[in-house]
Amino acid sequence: MAYEPNPSQDPSPWRTEIFATLRLSWPLALANLLQMLTYAIDVIFIARLGEEPLAASALAVSVFGLIVWALCSMTGMVAAVISAELGARAPALRPVRRATRMALWLAVLSGAAGMIACLGFEQFALLTGQEPALAALGQSYMLILVWSVIPFIVNNVLRSFVSALDRPIFATAITALGIGVNAMGNYAFIFGNWGAPALGLPGAAVATLFTSLFTMLAYVVAIRLDPKLHRYHIFGRWWVPDWPVFWQIVRKGTPIALMVSAEAGVFSAAAFLMGNIGAAQLAAHTLALQIAALAFQVPFGVGQASTIRVGYFYGARDSDGMARAGWAGIGIALLFMSVTSSAMVLVPDYLLSIYIDPWAAANVAMVAFATRYLLVAAAFQLVDGVQAVAGGALRGLQDTRMPMWIAVFSYWVPGFGTAVVLGFWTPLAGVGVWLGLATGLAFAAVLLTWRWARREALGLTRVQPNAKRVRPPSA
Repeated sequence: MAYEPNPSQDPSPWRTEIFATLRLSWPLALANLLQMLTYAIDVIFIARLGEEPLAASALAVSVFGLIVWALCSMTGMVAAVISAELGARAPALRPVRRATRMALWLAVLSGAAGMIACLGFEQFALLTGQEPALAALGQSYMLILVWSVIPFIVNNVLRSFVSALDRPIFATAITALGIGVNAMGNYAFIFGNWGAPALGLPGAAVATLFTSLFTMLAYVVAIRLDPKLHRYHIFGRWWVPDWPVFWQIVRKGTPIALMVSAEAGVFSAAAFLMGNIGAAQLAAHTLALQIAALAFQVPFGVGQASTIRVGYFYGARDSDGMARAGWAGIGIALLFMSVTSSAMVLVPDYLLSIYIDPWAAANVAMVAFATRYLLVAAAFQLVDGVQAVAGGALRGLQDTRMPMWIAVFSYWVPGFGTAVVLGFWTPLAGVGVWLGLATGLAFAAVLLTWRWARREALGLTRVQPNAKRVRPPSA
């Protein structure tokens, strides 16, 4: 395993860190983009069924995505645990193996609970004032989609493992293969091609299930065939518990799950608010949010890389390295999001053409709404990228509890509060909901960055001056 050069001998430690962060970030960001494209494939096929199936799937995915993303974030804490172990005493075979095994246990147990929660979608949709026809259609989709919960979370644990062990390109390649599987599944099961039954909207859920199972098998094969990964034997003696490690991941990961739930929850709630405004607004919201989410995958990948990079230096007790890793990630995210923000202002129609024909007469109303929402999305791109990376850097320090409270406050008090007031008590309607989302992201970005900047004063780095300095592995 390669190691970082000694900063005292490196003429430009900042340049070294920026390149190391970029080297780890780009395959993670690309894998994130490809994962979003996997769902984009669903949207592209479902959109051909009509406005109502698209709106119903958006409601179902908002609930499914919230639950799965939260549980993936909790189990994904294993990346920070692995990184700290590698930074302290690489290759740390036993600690890494135990942490990954317990994260897989947690993926299965928490996934089972998540499946039960997903099954209450229809009742939840009706309670939030959605049309009964939309709620019933969404439930038919959810009843099949729910079987993907556990494979999704297991895949996230395996992705965290390969990324922390310097194999993030595996996540990219496997996700890319999954896009092809998903596209073929949608083509076959939505419209009844290649001898498959024409299932309509539920066919998209069948395609998602097949894709998640294929991805899980691909990770297992890749880990088995790669000598560096295989020597950890993460699937060996899988039945043996290590409760201290299990509870460490639960204890540190639960605040991350709640933090992500706060953010994802407010976006899911926005979909339900839009559903009360109108079906055209909800469909437009779905398209605009997909574009914003695609852009977000890059700083999200940088944030994941920052967790690993900061975690390496945290394990090595190198405070200067922690600082460089965190600030380098924030700078990279700001630079990228300034580009995507400009594109949303200058060429919104071309961005929307990824999903629909924005120049078709049938889509005029939906495109008009989506274009307005993209103008607001352009404004919150920068703060969205900053909060993602600042949160990831704090996660590398295994600081999760206070960031959770920052997220809950930011997204649900100024964020959701502004969305409700402007969305329903002013003529802004859907634009007001999006302004509320921007407000929540801005509060989160400012508070999380402040906490990162104050990490030394707050005692988050726990640097021990007399501790042995072990150089962390390179990205």
